Amino acid sequence: MYKNVIVKTPGESYMNGLTTSDLGSPDYEKLLEQHNAYLEALKKCGVSITLLPASEEFPDSTFVEDTAVLTPEFAVISNPGAASRNKEKKEIKSVLNRFYDKFHYIKSPGTLDGGDVLQVDDHFYIGISDRTNEEGARQLKGIVESEGYKGTIVPLQKFFHLKTGISYLGNNVIVTAGEFIDHSDFQQYKKITVAPEEEYSANCIRVNNYVIIPKGYKDTIHQINEAGYETIELEMSEFQKHDGGLSCLSLRF
Repeated sequence: MYKNVIVKTPGESYMNGLTTSDLGSPDYEKLLEQHNAYLEALKKCGVSITLLPASEEFPDSTFVEDTAVLTPEFAVISNPGAASRNKEKKEIKSVLNRFYDKFHYIKSPGTLDGGDVLQVDDHFYIGISDRTNEEGARQLKGIVESEGYKGTIVPLQKFFHLKTGISYLGNNVIVTAGEFIDHSDFQQYKKITVAPEEEYSANCIRVNNYVIIPKGYKDTIHQINEAGYETIELEMSEFQKHDGGLSCLSLRF
């Protein structure tokens, strides 16, 4: 069960943020509406929300997940792989001081985005991507193993981040898309398989008694409901335009 969530308001500079998509320019007013709906969904899940103000100097900083990896016992401050995002970690460290006494750090030349880290109970899967390099993944693996967890490094073939294509819902159930559907590292789990045309919905988040999922992906939602989970659907179009998903928008612990 999660007790706390950290979320960050998107600034107007979000419009100039990083993206690899060709989905067009975001609508800022619609972006704020979607972010507010995200906050309301989290409230429904019964968590305490720490809402950080917008930082115009960091256009992508609403994607707060990339700055840290959190467990009940300790926090890992990441070292984001995009140069324009790297200094975001300073703010998150100051915020996490309210909640944690024990910290680890990913150090250069290692880079790590939190979006490349999937925790499945006591096992951390760490993706190597354009933002997380082998050294950063190796450092995190060493950290979690030193704390009694397991770690597996997963080189990505196509996805932007590891959690772009895989999510954990608890109860040994994962949601998988693309390269992860038949991936050898995930064969032991019960799978909800996402069709290629609904690939974006693979990035969903279990928050206590609900699974929050992007709106409009009927087959994935049906499968999750059939597996016994109650869903909350959210419109995510303006975040999708900048490669963002539901998990990217919060740190949950």
